[in-house]
Amino acid sequence: MNAQKQTRRPLAGLIRAAEVPALVAVPAAMAALAAAGVSASAGITLVMVALALALMLAGYEASRPALRQLMPTAVLAALAAAGRALFAPLPDVKPVSAIAIVAGAALGRRSGFVVGALAALLSNFFFGQGPWTPWQMYAWGLVGYVGGVLGERGLLSRSPALYGWGLLSGLVYGLILNGYHVLGYVQPLTWPAVLAACAASLPLDVTHGVATAAFLAAIWLPWGRAIRRVVAKYDL
Repeated sequence: MNAQKQTRRPLAGLIRAAEVPALVAVPAAMAALAAAGVSASAGITLVMVALALALMLAGYEASRPALRQLMPTAVLAALAAAGRALFAPLPDVKPVSAIAIVAGAALGRRSGFVVGALAALLSNFFFGQGPWTPWQMYAWGLVGYVGGVLGERGLLSRSPALYGWGLLSGLVYGLILNGYHVLGYVQPLTWPAVLAACAASLPLDVTHGVATAAFLAAIWLPWGRAIRRVVAKYDL
């Protein structure tokens, strides 16, 4: 048992060290492929997204969270998935990003990623699974992860940073999903075609960001207070 623990410690350390490079590698590869004009490269980037998801989930598992630590993360992921389904009639008005940000700030960056990723996976059993699912998992996971990083630095206690990231998160999510669409389906791949695709989705991405800021205004204080109380009570 002790040998297993000793083996897990360096492995967990390696995974933690690889988290940020893995997350950054996806948009970096997308930008490089777009700049090089490589068409129909969704398969290449999809592999990178799958590897990033596997690494992040493996990192969360390697941290060996106890059951009492898993429960808040699982509950928030379920609430985010249910909230997305509840707001299905309103395009891009979804609470997923806001809940992932709250989870990251209150429970840590890895929990924020897991909440965002699982919310996308679970809610797509209602909306429909497809090649877009890993991209949504990555994008919403990234939103929660960055929320966790900002929370760890105490930045989200300031309203401009909190609502600024809420607004920006919608644009980041949209940019990632637009990149998946452009690299996979836009041919020939030219900068005018890329800009046209991004411009077409901009109103929806702005709506997503504004809705996220509004959801944060509604849940940040009560949900954050309740989660911190649970964290303190059960020493999570």
